[in-house]
Amino acid sequence: SGTLSVNATASFHTEAPFGGYKMSGIGRELGMNAMDLYTEVKNVFVDMG
Repeated sequence: SGTLSVNATASFHTEAPFGGYKMSGIGRELGMNAMDLYTEVKNVFVDMG
């Protein structure tokens, strides 16, 4: 797999997954589902008083 850009600096969007199909490669990168793999929820409490 790969990307091709014509008259552009980047041809992909964060909403569009990139990578293997079915059993090929190591899976997909980018896309909203991949965001769950690389992030976690963090709660922050700030005492304002």
